[in-house]
Amino acid sequence: MAGFLPPLQLHLTLPVWVHELQLAPAYPGDEAKVALAIELARRNVEARTGGPFGAVVFNADDRVIAIGVNRVLEQSCSVAHAEMMAYMLAQQRLQRSRLNEDGGPVTLATSAQPCCQCYGATFWAGIDRLLVGARSEDVMSLTEFDEGPLPADWAGELARRGIAVVRDLHREDARAVLRAYGEQGGVFY
Repeated sequence: MAGFLPPLQLHLTLPVWVHELQLAPAYPGDEAKVALAIELARRNVEARTGGPFGAVVFNADDRVIAIGVNRVLEQSCSVAHAEMMAYMLAQQRLQRSRLNEDGGPVTLATSAQPCCQCYGATFWAGIDRLLVGARSEDVMSLTEFDEGPLPADWAGELARRGIAVVRDLHREDARAVLRAYGEQGGVFY
């Protein structure tokens, strides 16, 4: 095919409102970490800049390495989930694909249980701890999202790979964000 040049670069962005965030120096405790992820999801819905999902990667000192929100429709990219955005931005910032390569623990806090895509990326990204707000059944009952196939014992599978999982942190707050998104009709762009 003469003259065709495939794209050589991919450019994904977080919403402009992210620049207005006032992040704390550190987020000690699992509840504080998940509360931040849920706040990101809430802002994403309120600003109509993406889906109802937020994620944050933290270092061993409870400091934010990177944040992510769902940008699938706005970026025309099926992998632009909150977790994936947070992973990619953290990897870019630290200049390594395995985030815990230089030690850990590295923690991902997410407003909702990772879908099948983000589940796989969680162990490849070098995460030691996964903190979860809403469950996948919450996502699927309150929105029109399909979380895809996961192992029946998905948390056990992660544990066998050395990733500790803590679920249901601020679950009702996370469900409220999902509910608000679903009640607004769900698709923003």
